[in-house]
Amino acid sequence: MTAAQARVRAIRLGPRSIAALVLVSAVGVVAFCWPFLAPPASEISAHAEDAPWLFAALLVLLVAVVAATISESGLGPKAVAMLGVLAATGAALRPIGAGTAGIEPMFFLLVLSGRVLGPGFGFVLGSVTMFASALLTGGVGPWMPFQMLAMGWFTMGAGLLPGQARLRGRGELLLLAVYGFLAAFAYGTVMNLAGWPFMGALTSNIAFDPHATVPANLGRFATYCLATSMGWDLGRAVCTVVLTLALGPALLRALRRATRRAAFETAVTFDAPAA
Repeated sequence: MTAAQARVRAIRLGPRSIAALVLVSAVGVVAFCWPFLAPPASEISAHAEDAPWLFAALLVLLVAVVAATISESGLGPKAVAMLGVLAATGAALRPIGAGTAGIEPMFFLLVLSGRVLGPGFGFVLGSVTMFASALLTGGVGPWMPFQMLAMGWFTMGAGLLPGQARLRGRGELLLLAVYGFLAAFAYGTVMNLAGWPFMGALTSNIAFDPHATVPANLGRFATYCLATSMGWDLGRAVCTVVLTLALGPALLRALRRATRRAAFETAVTFDAPAA
């Protein structure tokens, strides 16, 4: 395989797509981290239980804008077909281990897909897969837009890993396994930020307190993560590593072969009929 073949992308990110991704990511960081950014006396802290709903509505619109912008930059019919297949597969994998120690097989599929198909395709794939799986499992709620954005980041990050053209074999698998392990914990942590403000400060000493200082809330949040999700995140991370090392070689070959045969970057032309 040549370096040019290795760098084939289902979606080429143009300036507008990159600008849209940067914008939605910046707003997403604010949506996730607002408990630490808003002063205790601010109006948003006074409506701590309403803020996640407002940010959820905003994120839905922003993710839609990003998806539309990326689509305009070259999401052709072949890329749409592959997007549909991978998103449906990921959505079907999610319920397999749901509720069992964080075993979620869909994460390893998204890591490998983002690695092969690039960051632009990865962001759209992560968001669409989470949306489809939420409909499939009945997990629709104010947390869903946060899940879509976080999963978009998760899958896009795999496409931004170095060594796309040259790194192969055990080195690549190790890189993807380490990324999957760390990103699984990062995903769980940012999703804790989406649900943490819903807890009333009077219900627990680890809940978000809109009247507390930033260091105090950071301590509460760290304790909240350790007490509620550490075991789940560890299960997700270990499952991602095991599946990446066990099934990664075969799946990477299949994805790269499908990408070469699809020839996403080859323009469709029609020859004149022979005389």
